[in-house]
Amino acid sequence: MAEHPHAQLVREGYEAFQRGDMDTLRSMMTSDATHHVPGSHMLSGDFKGIDAVLGYYGKLYETTDGTFRVELRNLLVDGRGHVVSLHRFTARRGDKQIDATGGIVFRIVGDKISDLDECVEDIDMGNEFWS
Repeated sequence: MAEHPHAQLVREGYEAFQRGDMDTLRSMMTSDATHHVPGSHMLSGDFKGIDAVLGYYGKLYETTDGTFRVELRNLLVDGRGHVVSLHRFTARRGDKQIDATGGIVFRIVGDKISDLDECVEDIDMGNEFWS
């Protein structure tokens, strides 16, 4: 059974993210894409526009000295422009470490990602790690 095109788009996005391939990510998103990050820490909030979204991704790598990693676990598709991802993420910041589960609700318009609403299993753990 072939993978749904929206699931394939998101899977390829995760692969590009892991490689640090911002050009590929830019080509997969609308110019007005928004990434919503939960929590109350230095990286939480709404990153509006492709440059802000990619800047956020750069900060994930920068603030963790390149240790931020994401392992895609599963993708769920509704066939109406939504994909839900489940992933594990790990990183180090100084003497802090995180190993947690998260997910993203993707909105896809046409063949591009337009909105990413990030969710985490333990918001307090994320706040502690990123603060």
